[in-house]
Amino acid sequence: MSKAIPSSICVGELATGQALTIPLYEFKGADMSAPSVYIQANVHGAEVQGNAVMYQLMTLLEGYEVLGDIRLAPLANPLGINQKSGEFTLGRFDPITGVNWNREYFDHNIDLTTWYTEHQHLANDALFKAYRATLVESCQARLNQAFGVTTGHRLAVSLQSMAHQADIVLDLHTGPKSCKHLYCPEYDIDAARFFSIPYTLVIPNSFGGAMDEAAFCPWWRLTDVAAKHGREFTVPVSAFTLELASQERIDLADALVDAKGILVYLSYRGVIREKVEPADMARFGCYLKDYKKFHAPKAGLIEYCAAVGQPLKAGLPLVNILRMDLYGSDQALEKVCLPVDCVPILHFASASVHQGTELYKVMTNVFTL
Repeated sequence: MSKAIPSSICVGELATGQALTIPLYEFKGADMSAPSVYIQANVHGAEVQGNAVMYQLMTLLEGYEVLGDIRLAPLANPLGINQKSGEFTLGRFDPITGVNWNREYFDHNIDLTTWYTEHQHLANDALFKAYRATLVESCQARLNQAFGVTTGHRLAVSLQSMAHQADIVLDLHTGPKSCKHLYCPEYDIDAARFFSIPYTLVIPNSFGGAMDEAAFCPWWRLTDVAAKHGREFTVPVSAFTLELASQERIDLADALVDAKGILVYLSYRGVIREKVEPADMARFGCYLKDYKKFHAPKAGLIEYCAAVGQPLKAGLPLVNILRMDLYGSDQALEKVCLPVDCVPILHFASASVHQGTELYKVMTNVFTL
């Protein structure tokens, strides 16, 4: 019923003059009033599973009637994807600047009080169209500024410009060794029940540099300013980060599960005509303030004892730290526990760590969604 149209976008140039391009696929919707969608995957080089989810989603969409435009950008960071060292992919940080690839997005800092005052005469649809155009123009101005931008920022803002053209933005990631979890803004927490993801991190409506925040924060700010002028409307843009288990892994069967979860959300939002029911599964949430990082109290060789995605009671082993240089003493093997109940969500990929390495991220004060 529907077919993806292929194209590509140039996001920079290599030192040899070769164009740095990203493949794009687009499903053209049959109803201009339906929400539009932008989905990207693999901004971090080792986080490849999102491409498999995108493949399965596009295959599924061919059997549905697509109402809203859907643009998909797999392999969204060719620099990071090709940043190999032996058998490992190192593409989490821009090797030129050291900045996390997913913290390179642009905070527009538009004077929204002035902007809204100049545009408040517009009806909602026209207001949103004008604001969307302002955001896209701001991205282009950023890319074309006189003193230039870094390689990583050019890539990020090019992606961000496409995201600003959509009503729904999905950024597909994975963790190092991780269970599936969803980043969801506070204002859109009800959306978590549609995705086939057991754990949801509820994040504040603020900009921290990631794509989901770059997409929804400008619209949340517009909604806030309008409310102060006595005009109420819901935030017009939804944006989520989907963490699809562990990096350096392709699992097509599991990708189909996640693609069906995305399809459920698209059905709920009216992007496809058909009704698709959410998976019958338990879903849990945690506010970002209760998402804790555990850092290695000392260096050593780590046995990761706590399984990701499984509740861990206070006092049960989180890790064992082996110190061969201290063999023969009572410090050669140390069991480390946490003082609170939690759910481990992800852990560091390597067993060899420096003191202070972020070993685990855990949810505390977990609640049922």
